[in-house]
Amino acid sequence: MLTVDPHPLLEVEVFTTAFAAPLGELPADDALRGLLALSANVPFQADDAVRAAVRDLLRHGGYKPTGRGKPASEYLRRAAEEGTLGSINTAVDACNAVSLHSGLPVSVIDLDRARPPFTIGLAPAGARYVFNASGQEIDVAGLLSLADADGPCANAVKDAQRTKTHAGSTRTLSIVWGTRALPGRARAAAAWYRELLGARGATTA
Repeated sequence: MLTVDPHPLLEVEVFTTAFAAPLGELPADDALRGLLALSANVPFQADDAVRAAVRDLLRHGGYKPTGRGKPASEYLRRAAEEGTLGSINTAVDACNAVSLHSGLPVSVIDLDRARPPFTIGLAPAGARYVFNASGQEIDVAGLLSLADADGPCANAVKDAQRTKTHAGSTRTLSIVWGTRALPGRARAAAAWYRELLGARGATTA
């Protein structure tokens, strides 16, 4: 179902999740929301070395991970510092908590909104997609991305609007975008991620 193209720096972790009910029907989770704060008691701490390693990973294909194109993990940290990182749903909150504290970008898509087969690799020249409900687009050429049968749909910067989770989502695909410059960090982050989801009645594989 998933092919990963050769890459000298990528250390990726991928898994699927099945939720016990549609995301919109799951109860509010104060404990999970609490993990969206920088002061949370968690098994990870990101620093400038992690940030630099992630940026180097994204630069490899020619992408420039700066400004509005910086890694999603950096956006999350800024939002947490400003007190604007809010809850969305169980799938996204767990994703954001892991990304915030590990310093690694994490993608989560609705499996039922995507069409296999899936490939992880560098997006081709001219590749772009809408990433929010207002129709804004991101140019993903040269950026490590997840693509389905319809083209790129997720990456370490912004995921596509067409495959985002929603109130009716019950199955997701998660990608932890790690780098060999931080050996084992992606695996550890994915393990914690799966632990958070399992504690909320979800099944990961």
